[in-house]
Amino acid sequence: MMYEFEIQNMTCGHCASTVEKAIKTADPEASTVIDLASKTAKVATRLDPSAINAAIETAGYPSSFTRI
Repeated sequence: MMYEFEIQNMTCGHCASTVEKAIKTADPEASTVIDLASKTAKVATRLDPSAINAAIETAGYPSSFTRI
């Protein structure tokens, strides 16, 4: 499934890298596209999106998601 995560406080390349690392830690097989300008991450995963969301939030970035 494909989900779009809106990520608050993601303001720089280091932030985007941290978010991507958090997603990959939760699901190493996930496909991610981070868009720093829109503060979003599109993620293709088989994992429950709540688990991805929790990983992003644990990394320090409040987020929410929708299925796309």
